[in-house]
Amino acid sequence: MYRMDNPPPLIRPPPQQAAAGSKQSGGGQQQQQQAQQPPQRPKMKLTIPKSPSMGPIVGPGGGSTSDNTPSPAVSAEILAAVDTSNNNNSNAPGVQQPVGSTQDVDSLDEEGWRAVARAGDIVELGRLGEGHGGSVMRCRLRQGTTVFALKEITTNPNPELQKQILRELQFNRTCNSPHIVKYYGTFLNEDTANIFIAMEYCGGGSLEAIYKRVRSRGGRIGEKVLAKIADGVLSGLSYLHERRIIHRDIKPQNILLDVNGQVKLCDFGVSGEVVNSLATTFTGTSYYMAPERIQGQPYTVTSDVWSLGLTVMEVAQHRFPFLPEDENTAEPLMPIELLTFIVNMPAPELQDEPEEGIRWSDAFRHFLSCCLEKDNKKRASPRQMLGHPWLVGHRSKVVRMDKFVQECWS
Repeated sequence: MYRMDNPPPLIRPPPQQAAAGSKQSGGGQQQQQQAQQPPQRPKMKLTIPKSPSMGPIVGPGGGSTSDNTPSPAVSAEILAAVDTSNNNNSNAPGVQQPVGSTQDVDSLDEEGWRAVARAGDIVELGRLGEGHGGSVMRCRLRQGTTVFALKEITTNPNPELQKQILRELQFNRTCNSPHIVKYYGTFLNEDTANIFIAMEYCGGGSLEAIYKRVRSRGGRIGEKVLAKIADGVLSGLSYLHERRIIHRDIKPQNILLDVNGQVKLCDFGVSGEVVNSLATTFTGTSYYMAPERIQGQPYTVTSDVWSLGLTVMEVAQHRFPFLPEDENTAEPLMPIELLTFIVNMPAPELQDEPEEGIRWSDAFRHFLSCCLEKDNKKRASPRQMLGHPWLVGHRSKVVRMDKFVQECWS
């Protein structure tokens, strides 16, 4: 294990990298199965292209890349992505370009999205993940060029609540920040009562997918990269706070990186009532809740700071901070036991791992302790945390986040 104070690469390369990347060359072919025959007069349908020219799926989460990069399985909450600057790249793998049309995701309102869905003009390029709450697909419009992620979520069948969900999610489209995933639109499938969310497709993958990928290769993410990630998340939270939005769901799955390593937040901007109605899509989220939220107290922006602290510590040490150090031998806690443990026990502290050559800086430890202040009245806001010396000190350092993403998935 390389030392944190002088790591040669941003992540440690695997011992047999070339051999690991040669097993999934056929992964993209599985995406070319024929679509099932749709029912009579469908309200919503996706088109799966059957042309042999369709290439393999790009990036982490469902199949190989064009250079046979191995891709781990991805949950429904993990969105892979491409940088928005490449959305109009005519050479994008797997994308059949239309001729003579300008219709694309930015030109559609809610009714427009429903119309293209009914007409079967949403072309599915590959499935990114699936879980209890729905699925995430990589798509483009038949007459468009932008590749986007389409997330399907199961909702409460109450029509009034569905309207509220759509209204609140549509507000996300007005957000304009480099640290916020771009939202293209939201629409309701009237047959199933499920809601579809079209958003920016991010090619670096989720923070969860990234750190588990690094862990599987025997590496560890260093402080310079962790600082850039924390800085990006806090910048996104500050932007949302200025717009009177509390994220409510900060966790590794909801922090994405594009191919340039830009950090972006997704799955935000809905009220507590809506979050409760989407409970099946947020499995495990309560583990990242601040103690005051577990106890039923009002949610504030500092609650998101607690969740960030747990997230960054998890990525640093490759395990959830409140779990036993040896997850294989320790008796697992039941969910209610774990939540009680989080409320009653002291906040976790980041530990050195001298046997692995891992030593963390005092400034990093202090940053995490500020995030994990159990008294929410003493906990700093995202804007205040942006002024922490650990982050300020790392802003002057050059970190090739694009190279980090490339090394992670190469």
